[in-house]
Amino acid sequence: MSKNFELLQQVAEPQQAESAPMASELPGAIPDHDRIKSYRDAGGLDIEKLAREETFKLVQRIFLMQSERQPRVVIFASVDPGSGCSRTCACVAKNLAEHISGSVCVVEANLRSPALPGYLGVSNHFGLSDALLQDGPVRDFMKPAGRHNLWLLSSGSLAADSQSLLKADRLKQRIEELRKEFDYVLIDAPPLSLYADAASVGQLTDGLVLVLEANMTRRETASRVIEAWSATKVPILGAVLNNRTFPIPESLYRRM
Repeated sequence: MSKNFELLQQVAEPQQAESAPMASELPGAIPDHDRIKSYRDAGGLDIEKLAREETFKLVQRIFLMQSERQPRVVIFASVDPGSGCSRTCACVAKNLAEHISGSVCVVEANLRSPALPGYLGVSNHFGLSDALLQDGPVRDFMKPAGRHNLWLLSSGSLAADSQSLLKADRLKQRIEELRKEFDYVLIDAPPLSLYADAASVGQLTDGLVLVLEANMTRRETASRVIEAWSATKVPILGAVLNNRTFPIPESLYRRM
């Protein structure tokens, strides 16, 4: 938890509003790609390159380091909405698939505002909700996501009570099926400060990657979320701080 505490301290520090967004080193972050071109044209950091590097660091530290209890099913959840959690999950999944020969599955468990299909370039006409309501192999509800070893289980057909499906025993069965079918499973969940969905799904996983947004996530809110999450007994594997600003030249940053 010490690394997460240090990162939360950084969130509370005042930021330079006009500085280029920068990836955090604890353990990685995905900067806002919509701003990349403007900063590069203004002589800023090569954010796209740094984003790839920081994403790979995250992949290495969580998924590729050899350990007795290497996590294979990991949930990604933000503290607040709009923190880039879906984008982070999609980028990590693509990077992981590029660096392993095994298979990767991304699951859209954010049934309130699904975004993964857009980041992975696939449709959302069937998926998780359908797999929880219907019979058949889980692969029947999945779609390839650009690489031979990357698959998406999107949110699928949504209804007013779709969120209740995340608390049903059927979800546990489907997660166990995904464990057997894929080497790694990454799950995108709704914000922790607003809904209990992530906690319900998280108890079926090996750990959480917490996503925070510089200049938006409040230290008090993040601390309260972490305290509540501790009741699940599911470890926090790392934290991602999106859009942190570093008003220093790239050459100096790389020496730190």
